[in-house]
Amino acid sequence: MSRTTRTRLVTVTAIAAAATFTLTACGGGSGNAEGDGTLRIGVVGASDDKWAVFQEQAEAEGLTIELVDLQDYTQANPSLSQGELDANQFQHLQFLAGYNVDADDDLTPIGATAVYPLGLYSEKHDSLEQIPAGGEVAVPNDPTNLARALLVLQDAGLIELKDGGSAVSTEADVLPSSKVTVTPVAAEQTPIQLKSVDASIVNNDFLADSGLDPDSALFQDDPDSKAAEPYINVWVARAEDSDDPDLKKLVEISHSDEVVAAEKKQSGGTAVIKDNSPEELQEILSGLEDDIRSAS
Repeated sequence: MSRTTRTRLVTVTAIAAAATFTLTACGGGSGNAEGDGTLRIGVVGASDDKWAVFQEQAEAEGLTIELVDLQDYTQANPSLSQGELDANQFQHLQFLAGYNVDADDDLTPIGATAVYPLGLYSEKHDSLEQIPAGGEVAVPNDPTNLARALLVLQDAGLIELKDGGSAVSTEADVLPSSKVTVTPVAAEQTPIQLKSVDASIVNNDFLADSGLDPDSALFQDDPDSKAAEPYINVWVARAEDSDDPDLKKLVEISHSDEVVAAEKKQSGGTAVIKDNSPEELQEILSGLEDDIRSAS
């Protein structure tokens, strides 16, 4: 029986998941993780206001949603693949490509959400020009954000990357001719490093807690450029469920005026909403997966 023919209770709950999830059902097919019509969706920050708005919209559509607050990114995709979740919405295409290649999996993007510009911040300098030759810039050290941060610095004219750089570049690709040096640190440490380095690339997730104003960025990437395509955040499902009407409805709800407004407010106005089709997203994903395999 498909989800669309099940009777649904109009209840929406959010639960905090531990570092690993408790297996509730076997994966595969069009059935959901709960087996009772409930859709289990893995998200980050389930208590954020935007998700309360999303829940209201889902409830109005008669969907039973259980938001699983992801505490460990490394478990989010395996839990989806194993059938513990019906979908997740926390990652961009570059992250998904890395997982699919490493795990030999085929998780599939079913809809776009937004791109969040990645910015360069400083407590010592008021412009790019003030950053001195030989200066130090902190960047996130996780592979997907590291490569993106390096591309931002290259676009800003602060570094040069081997072969022009790519979505799989690392600090080893920074050429000696670069104006500054880069120091990879844990992403949550980049705002803290502002006290000791000339500048830091800081992920959008850490701006509010660090008291950083997005408008104070010395430079940021262009969310509408082709170079930003790997960083489109997406709804993700198992390949066999990619045409599930209820999951498609979730994507539609996330693009309602109410949810979009809440998303922009939550991001401090930085979110750039994207509406790429699943086919376009899959094409981008496949290209990224090929790049990762080639670089291995």
